[in-house]
Amino acid sequence: DPKILQRKSVQPIQGFFMAELKVGLGLVGRDLSEKIVGNKYGVIADHKVARLYGDNLLKSLEQAGVEATLFTFPQGEKNKTLQTVGTLASQLAQAGFDRQDALVAFGGGVTGDITGFLASSYMRGIPFVQVPTTLLAQVDSSVGGKTGVDIPEGKNLVGAFYQPKAVYIDIELLKTLPGDELLGGLGEVIKYGVIRDPEFFDFLQMKRSEILALDMQLLEKMIYRCCEIKAGVVAEDEREGGVRKILNYGHTIGHAVEAASDFTLIHGLAVSIGMVAAARLAVANDLLTADVSEKIYQLLKLYKMPVEVPDNLDRKRIKKYLLTDKKAVSGKVVFVLPVEIGDTRIVDTVTEEQIDKVLA
Repeated sequence: DPKILQRKSVQPIQGFFMAELKVGLGLVGRDLSEKIVGNKYGVIADHKVARLYGDNLLKSLEQAGVEATLFTFPQGEKNKTLQTVGTLASQLAQAGFDRQDALVAFGGGVTGDITGFLASSYMRGIPFVQVPTTLLAQVDSSVGGKTGVDIPEGKNLVGAFYQPKAVYIDIELLKTLPGDELLGGLGEVIKYGVIRDPEFFDFLQMKRSEILALDMQLLEKMIYRCCEIKAGVVAEDEREGGVRKILNYGHTIGHAVEAASDFTLIHGLAVSIGMVAAARLAVANDLLTADVSEKIYQLLKLYKMPVEVPDNLDRKRIKKYLLTDKKAVSGKVVFVLPVEIGDTRIVDTVTEEQIDKVLA
């Protein structure tokens, strides 16, 4: 049962615990001291987040009487590997962590994926909570229970569905985000408008300047709506047997482009490219009008996100990653294609010729 920090004035998401957001990281320790997810906590963070915020979170936990130890790993998607998970597991064992203890994923999507998978497998499963520090993690990866790591053959091919016991979101943390990381998160935000909510899509179009200026009230509203949409989809289909697949809009080609760039292109920006490609595939399959495809393209352009596959990426390599994508079934690449703003269809009938055309 995930929990999300939000202002009391906002209506709660069904199944979510609501608490005062203004308190920020200071509330995490107080809440965990009352909920008692574990006897002690291993806080997992990359080196950058540990340097920026590690002392703040540890102080919050210490003041609440919660015992915690910080464990770090090198920053970046390239370190989201089985080796990193193994190293952290060894450190936990050496520090005496057992089945009665818990983990805290403190960072962006990479940290959440690593920590969740580590929690799902360490001593065959211990609890964990999420404290996401990036927009992408706050609106998407921290909610829903997908965990995993990359292998050379593709992104997130080894992992597990494993739900956090709580998700604590403090939007003040976004003030220190690099510009690319903010835009990467907004790629996932726009996805939610395309797949489920045309009014939210229009809101993002009208409020672009305020959102990029980090208007806290608008960001709160935006993040809340994204969590609400994702929580609703996951509640219907936790393990991606049906409707949850719509959350992969933009991710099929997006993941392949991200991997082909050797992860120099961050996830949310790769998803932006993937969303445009999927819209064009929808037009090619007579599922979407060219006008609506153009609306998606123009909104992403409005936020100054990449919308075309970079010229320097090897198209053959991208196609290889498409075939090893975990969403492929019996050798067929599965796509989530928009049919209008707010609705999608899952198809496996996209031809190689159509894929080649959008990659070009």
